Amino acid sequence: MTICNQISKLQLRFTKVLRFGVFILLLFLTLSTSALAQEREHMVRFAKIKVDPLQLVEYTTALKEQMETAIQVEEGVLSYHAVADKSDPNTITILEIYADSAAYQRHILTPHFLRYKETVKDMVKSLELVDLDIIGIAKKPDHGVYPL
Repeated sequence: MTICNQISKLQLRFTKVLRFGVFILLLFLTLSTSALAQEREHMVRFAKIKVDPLQLVEYTTALKEQMETAIQVEEGVLSYHAVADKSDPNTITILEIYADSAAYQRHILTPHFLRYKETVKDMVKSLELVDLDIIGIAKKPDHGVYPL
């Protein structure tokens, strides 16, 4: 076998390895982009709510009922986390995560959400909605308290 033949065979192997490497790189980029796109499609929002102190118990009851129903019956409602400010329990912040904005639009038209809005309309003193982008998620596996 001549040197030219050996070089030609090495070039052919190198080309095959290079093509395979490019294929793997493109596959990785496609899967990474797909996962990132899915994360970006989620609709994430903070709802900052001031509640009438005299109606806090009733408000909390209505909120929990709405949240639990939405999680049970709406596929596009991924999670709710409602917290009260320790220094001002009448200030409630809710982190809401939906599969996408269409899921949110469907959610606000459901009977249980409309019932919640009607129930709490005189309990809520102020409402601020803040749309957010997920920039990262870290959680312990199989930890049921924060199912993001």
